Amino acid sequence: MTNRSLCLALALCLFAGPLSAFERAWPVEEDVDVVGELSHVEATYEDTLIDVARRHQVGFEAIRRANPELNTWIPGENARILLPHQFVLPDARRQDIVINLPEMRLYYFPRGESRVVTYPVSIGRMDWGTPVGTLDVIEKRENPTWTPPDSIRKAYAERGEELPRVVAPGPDNPMGEYAIRLSRPSYLIHGTNWSTGIGIRSTHGCIRMDNDDIGELYPRVSLGASVNIVNQPIKVGWRDGMLYLEVHPPLEELEDQAQGMDQAVTKVMEAVGERDARVDWQRVRRAIDELTGVPQVIGWDIDQARTTSTSATSTASAEPPTADP
Repeated sequence: MTNRSLCLALALCLFAGPLSAFERAWPVEEDVDVVGELSHVEATYEDTLIDVARRHQVGFEAIRRANPELNTWIPGENARILLPHQFVLPDARRQDIVINLPEMRLYYFPRGESRVVTYPVSIGRMDWGTPVGTLDVIEKRENPTWTPPDSIRKAYAERGEELPRVVAPGPDNPMGEYAIRLSRPSYLIHGTNWSTGIGIRSTHGCIRMDNDDIGELYPRVSLGASVNIVNQPIKVGWRDGMLYLEVHPPLEELEDQAQGMDQAVTKVMEAVGERDARVDWQRVRRAIDELTGVPQVIGWDIDQARTTSTSATSTASAEPPTADP
């Protein structure tokens, strides 16, 4: 994004309120892996971080991790809040819908267009995990009814709550106003009757969106569109000669043997490849430890490094650490 276009976007936010996701869509270039820009807003006296997150299409966990120094419920009047609107794109085909579970974020790549639109989502709880894999859209329905499976009705009964066999459309329906059914029919992308819960692990495996967000997405998604659900707590990518690392807490039930620094080293070295680049491994370690979910610059093309301060490029090459990685 050029300085001129960024200034225009900020001006629109000031005079017309926060932009919708489609108004804030970012161009996707073939060899560029990072989109968006970081920005800040000031809290009012009444704001919680959840209020700010909802106004700016950021999930609960995402805004909390991006602002660890702030109190979630009382950030304070004029508190400066970071909006994590910069993203390393998931390592997946850039078409239709891609959902990165640890990030709790949906990416939509409209067919025939070189741009991406992105939304925060909620995903399945650990005991009701959202499946990983590529599915297809098989049905779309407005004002859906909800027919909870027996397993969910049983879970409610164990809490002393009776759940009807069919929940009619309306304010008590947890599917909201729109539902997109996937090729594993018990899993859907749908709205909600609890918008403050976006960006946390709270569903029975479905992908839950804010009602306004799915209202934007729903008419644009066609039957047969692909929905690629991935598990990528660590993402690495290039933009303008800079190497970025974005780290999210891994989902416990999807952890593998190569986590943390080991996985980061592998992904960084794959991204560097044959490029003549420098990597600051201290920055890599810090990103792994902090888990902010905010992209961090951790490396440079050698030509870019020559224009960067000596202290920032003290690591002489892209070779990974050889001890205690």
